[in-house]
Amino acid sequence: MDEALKFVVTAARFPERSIVPSRIVDEGWHALILHTRAYRDLCAELGTFVHHAPEHPDVGRYTPEVLGRTTALIEAAGFPVDSELWGSPEHGLARNLAARCQHSGGDRREEQS
Repeated sequence: MDEALKFVVTAARFPERSIVPSRIVDEGWHALILHTRAYRDLCAELGTFVHHAPEHPDVGRYTPEVLGRTTALIEAAGFPVDSELWGSPEHGLARNLAARCQHSGGDRREEQS
């Protein structure tokens, strides 16, 4: 969940950059989104709503260069990165996930009114 929060904050701070969560971080993001009021309040505090833009599940999708760009931005936002949660979906904790997908692309943000 900590990595999911770092991801959402970073997406809000760098709206011009396309970033994606790892599979395991995406699971945390899903859990956060399900708490709709808390997620709405977090996004309001950040000044923008960070949308979730799912892609069709593909167990073969893994783009280390995009995840590397994402973790670099998270660090630029001032957060340490738990590298175990940002690695290959075939190793460590990520291999047991239900989602089996990595989300990317799409406009995830819109300004709060």
